[in-house]
This record gives sequence, structure tokens and C-alpha cells, in this order.
Amino acid sequence: MTTKIIVASGKRKSAIARAVVRTGSGKVTVNNKLLDYYEPQMARMKLQEPLLLAGENASKLDVDVEVSGGGIMGQAEAARLAMAKGMVAFLKDKKLEKAYLEYDRHLLVADVRRKEVRKPNRHGKARAATQKSYR
Repeated sequence: MTTKIIVASGKRKSAIARAVVRTGSGKVTVNNKLLDYYEPQMARMKLQEPLLLAGENASKLDVDVEVSGGGIMGQAEAARLAMAKGMVAFLKDKKLEKAYLEYDRHLLVADVRRKEVRKPNRHGKARAATQKSYR
């Protein structure tokens, strides 16, 4: 008998996450660390959002997330995107998809914003124009 496995990915800034969703007992790991022990707490809370919205369905699934690149919160947001996309694809549940979209659209749709590229002879973003040097 083959077990059903869904692989989903998520990106946020330069962080990339890959989530593997399979039937199980509700175990969630991020980079081989149980979600309960993931630090900092703010990032852990972000990662718990798709599980809380899924409710009873989340306790029937095992989710393994591998995330790399970027900072702590970028990684957390990439991981939650991958988890939510994977759970929706695994369960094929339109109600769950609608709940995710109503709660926060970025649970299923990647945030494509990136840091603006640095340009020469520009100073901090506090000033709109470049500074004149002939005063």
C-alpha cells in the first residue's frame, strides 16, 4: 500500500521552505525540531496559525518542514505558507482554503515583495532625493 504524500513550497523574501504533508498523528517538525520547541515564540505562534485554523484535520496529519535562507521571521512566514498550501492540497478541502484566505491571504498566496536594490550615490531612505554636493 502506498501512502499519500504532498510536498509544498513557500517563499518569503530570501527564505525558502519545503513542507512534506502525510497522514499521521499531528506531529509537526521544522528543521527536524518539534514545533513545541521552536524559538523564538513569535515565530512559533506564526507557524501554529495554519494548524489552529485547520482544527481537527491538523491532528490527522504529520508535517515536516525544511526551511533555509533569510531571517527568523522570513523563515517562519515561508514555513507557514508551505504548511498551509500542503494541508489544503492534501485534504482537498474548499472550506479550509476559504478559512485560510479569510484569515490571512498570505497563508496561501506568496508575498512577492523584495528589498529594493541598492543604488550608488544614494543615501538613506529618509531623504527622497539624492543630496546635492554643490551647496
